[in-house]
Formats: sequence, C-alpha cells, structure tokens
Amino acid sequence: MRSNIVTESGLPTRLGQWWESIPFLTSAIVIVCGSIYLACLFVGYDSFSEICFLPSAVISHFQLYRIFTSVVFHGSLLHVFFNMLALVPLGSELERIMGSVRLMHVIVILATSNALFHLFIALLIAHNPFRPYEYLMNECAIGFSGVLFSMIVMETSLSGVQSRSVFGLFNVPAKWYAWILLVVFQLLMKNVSLLGHLCGILSGFAYTYGLFNYILPGSSFYSTIESSSLLSTCVRRPKLILCTGGNLSGYIPTHTSPNTSPSSLSGNLWRNLSSWIPGRETTTVQSAQDSRFPGRGRTLLSSDNQAPSALSSDSSLQARLLDPNHLLETTVNSTANQIPDGRYLSKLN
Repeated sequence: MRSNIVTESGLPTRLGQWWESIPFLTSAIVIVCGSIYLACLFVGYDSFSEICFLPSAVISHFQLYRIFTSVVFHGSLLHVFFNMLALVPLGSELERIMGSVRLMHVIVILATSNALFHLFIALLIAHNPFRPYEYLMNECAIGFSGVLFSMIVMETSLSGVQSRSVFGLFNVPAKWYAWILLVVFQLLMKNVSLLGHLCGILSGFAYTYGLFNYILPGSSFYSTIESSSLLSTCVRRPKLILCTGGNLSGYIPTHTSPNTSPSSLSGNLWRNLSSWIPGRETTTVQSAQDSRFPGRGRTLLSSDNQAPSALSSDSSLQARLLDPNHLLETTVNSTANQIPDGRYLSKLN
C-alpha cells in the first residue's frame, strides 16, 4: 500500500504562479525597464547624461524626451531590481483598483508632474535672489523611484491604515510614511536624488487632493479606449484589468463631474488639507428612518446621543469611492513591503 506523499511545488512553479498573479501593465513595466537595463549592459551603454532628467538640458535645449527616458532607464542592477521589486506590490494593487489603461494614463501624468515640480524647484533654488545655488540644475536624476514615491502616497491614502512599518523596525503614522522614507533613504544611501523623491511625493499628494481632476477624463473615456480595435489583442489577455470591470473598488474618485464648480473643488481641497491638522475629535449624529419602524433607533447599553461612525453608515465601498467629495479611503490591505531604491544621481562637470 502506497503511503500518501505530500510534495511542495518547485521554485519554477512558484515563480510562474507569482508572475501570473501580476496584472498586465505592472508586468509590462517590469519587462520594459528590465529589458532596457539588460540591453544597455550588453552594448556597454552608460551615457546616462544623455537620457537622465537634467534641468539645465531641458531648459537650454528643450529636451522634453528626458521626462520619460529618465523614468525607464536605471543606473545599476540593484537600482532596477529594487525599483521593480517595489513596483510589483504597489502597481498590482493600484492596477486592480483603477484598471490597466487608467493606471497607464496616471503614470504618464505622474512622470510629467514630477518633472515639472523638479524643474520648478531647481530653477527657484538656482535663481533665488538671496543665495543662488546652481548645483540642482546640473543633477542627473534617473530611475522609476520618483513615480514609486507618488504611488506610495496614493496607496497609503487608499488603504486607510493609521500606521505603517518602516522596514519592520518601527511604525510611523501613515500620513508621514512617505516623508519618513524620504529621510531614511537620504541618510542611509548615497547618490540618492532628494529632489526626485520629493517631487514624487508632491505629485502623489497633488493627485490624492484632486489637483489633476481637470485633466483626468471620466470612466467612459477609458472604456472607449479599451473597446477600440487597437487594443483588442491586449484586452483579450486575462491579466489586463478593465476600468469598467466588476470590481467594486474599481474606481478612485479623481474625476470631477461636469456640474462641479472650481469653488467646490477648492472647498474639497481645503477639507482634505485641514484633515491633516490635529483638531478636536467630533462625532456626527446620523439617524435613519424606516417606514416600517417609525421613530429613532436605539442601541442596547448605549446613551441617546451616541452616534455611529460616518464610515460605517456608507452603503457600500463603491459608493464611498465614487463620491469625489470624500477623502480617498478603502479597505485595501497593502502588500508594499519593499521600498523603492533611490534615483540615480550624478554630478556633471
């Protein structure tokens, strides 16, 4: 009689299952960045000053291509490895929430806004009337970590957690998580672009506060793209996630409805900003009426003025996410335990 033998799957099988669990766009970015680094390694290309984000070159020669080439190129094997290792949980989580096409559009917006913030701050510091500092104009920033810092801010806002662990050593408040990482990487690693990471954080907060709402189309726009014949081959792939899929958390409230006025947008922005300021905790009394049971409902062992939480009174997760007047919150458990490596930074003579 044969004994029951329990065998575990081998490493190739586990790697295959792990790779198949990564959504379409996230896996595509990993392939593109990895392939570009390997191609540069094989041909011996290391002229990063030609493709990195160099503010002086963007201003003097109008080399706008650097906005995107600086994102997909990396300076070392560890650089691309840790960036892609951090991208997998972050990108997978956001892609499942937003959809593949929409996340691609958001990444392009984040990369562009990172470059604009970078350029503005470098010019401001280099030409300030008190003490001009030309060094930042000649910094060569390269790598995907600027976008990753933006995604960290977005994912932290969506998760709704109160604290985050830094390398498993200590916990910090979630709203300070990205800032703590910025300081930690700057202290522990060299050749790290402080300005590149800082601009990524600023872009992430700009997105979560709704500052990009005027340039973000509605879900119907992404649905039209997904139904086009050009993407028919990609749409048939099981790893591609549609923006209009059946996932209840498939939307992030960043699109402003046509009836929303700029004044209401600024009011929402002020409420988001004020939520980060410590204040006295208050509760909101919400009463629900039912025609079958008239009168005020009461809870056993509770006082008359005890109020339920505003979050629990929402009808569903989808209703919270579809309402642009609420702060971005959802009960998504973050798997972003790996933190991106810093951008490559070099000095030009």
